[in-house]
Amino acid sequence: MTDLLTATGLKKHFVIGQSGILKRKPITVKAVDGVSFAVREGETFGLVGESGSGKSTVAYTIIGMYQPTEGNIAFRGQSLFQGDKKRSSAVKKEIQIVFQDPGSSLNPRRTVKQIVELPLQIHQPEKDPLPKIVRLLEMVELPPDYVHKYPQMLGGGEKQMVAIARALATNPSFVILDEPTSALDVSIQAKIINLLIRLQEEFHLSYLFITHDLSLMRNVASRVAIMYLGKICEIAEAAEFFRNPYHPYTQMLLSSIPVVSAAEEELKPKKITSRGEIPSPVNVPSGCSFHPRCPEKMDLCSMEDPLMVEVEEGHTVRCHLFSPEQGGL
Repeated sequence: MTDLLTATGLKKHFVIGQSGILKRKPITVKAVDGVSFAVREGETFGLVGESGSGKSTVAYTIIGMYQPTEGNIAFRGQSLFQGDKKRSSAVKKEIQIVFQDPGSSLNPRRTVKQIVELPLQIHQPEKDPLPKIVRLLEMVELPPDYVHKYPQMLGGGEKQMVAIARALATNPSFVILDEPTSALDVSIQAKIINLLIRLQEEFHLSYLFITHDLSLMRNVASRVAIMYLGKICEIAEAAEFFRNPYHPYTQMLLSSIPVVSAAEEELKPKKITSRGEIPSPVNVPSGCSFHPRCPEKMDLCSMEDPLMVEVEEGHTVRCHLFSPEQGGL
């Protein structure tokens, strides 16, 4: 399977103030700090982490809302950041995003027709866009007469369907889904997920699916990456990830998933108990940033940041427990 989008050594740091007596020392938030991954054509790549882990910053950097501090993102082998050059219209059409909260991502002063029509006006202007807008609404299972409605007249799920229709208006090949169901009622979440799966199969889409919900990733993602304080801890195929998690943080997350049966409880890791909270990204711990919460920590963990190593084919982990110096597994 060909890599569609590749992030290499991606960093995004924000200066949020100054410290010291003379206020000369910048206070820097390392929201994303050396992230590398690839999304293959036709797959759903899950990016998972707690709030503040940096996963949404990755998304906003990909779509161009932020310029990277360091590193690069390539789409179809071409860098998305080439000095002062603006992205081509063709690339902008191919990369779209569905935001977490449709209530804030849809303009309340525009009708559904105007919302879906905007990307068409920019990228594919037509004399009469209404037939295409109606087709887009039908694709997301909304009736044609919704073109005259305003966002405040719609339910949460319907708003997200409009947001999905807007994202599909330019015929993209890569769609970022930034927690697309977390702001919705549980009864609506399954409908949105099934819709996204159907659209992916129908239009051969590739997804970067950002979420904090690991149980959702089990059923949706092809591969899963875990982020913690701006860095990726572990990447694996979804089935392998849930069957054989390596990183202590991954095990902690999996052991925290609520279950409804004894059989599901048996599948959860038993080693790690969830403890502590994610530190502030303004004051990231030295060495491995997870070591203050890790029951497996060694002296080395507080002094040296581990490197990402491939433990098995397609399964990489960033932890001193698996570094060659420690003898690996």
